[in-house]
Amino acid sequence: MTNYKLLPYSHLIVKLLKGTIEYLDKSAWEDLIQYKIELNGFLPQLGLSLVLNEDDGFAYVKQMLTDDDSAEVTWFQRRSFTYEESIMLVLLRDLMSDFEVSESSARELIKRRREIKEFSELFFKEDASRVKFLKEIDRLIDRAEENGFLQMMEDADIKDDQKFRIKKIIKEKVSMEALEQFQTQLTEYQTTVKNKKSK
Repeated sequence: MTNYKLLPYSHLIVKLLKGTIEYLDKSAWEDLIQYKIELNGFLPQLGLSLVLNEDDGFAYVKQMLTDDDSAEVTWFQRRSFTYEESIMLVLLRDLMSDFEVSESSARELIKRRREIKEFSELFFKEDASRVKFLKEIDRLIDRAEENGFLQMMEDADIKDDQKFRIKKIIKEKVSMEALEQFQTQLTEYQTTVKNKKSK
């Protein structure tokens, strides 16, 4: 029987294939920093590249682009977002942007579900049923959590009191260009609403 020697950073590869490693996972993060050179040398052999943001404290791997656009075998399942889900991600990115220019001494952005909903309500069209409308926003928040952009930090008997951490990985997934386009559309929308009210 052949004995194989495990790479000292093999556990990091497994974690990275499952998702993001953050500085809050102290043990894994310290190992990642220790072996980042080795990982950068090994991962390309698998067709992967390491994205490491030490300032914001997160790392993940992405598939390297190849000339073979017809390749069907990939490491990751491609995710597609609905229009509403995309808007929710942009809104969360906007909250992160505001947080980073604020004078808060906190490193992490924590919001109650209620706060996210109140901020989001301005940007979604409300239908005849307000209960149905709010349930839809709840669903979008849950989807953002499922996709790794939110982490529940504190559950609560009252759902709206649940606390979520908005993960900084969202900065990688929602570009500043997308955020600027959204803010332009928002300004145009607010101007339209203001003009209608003034008539």
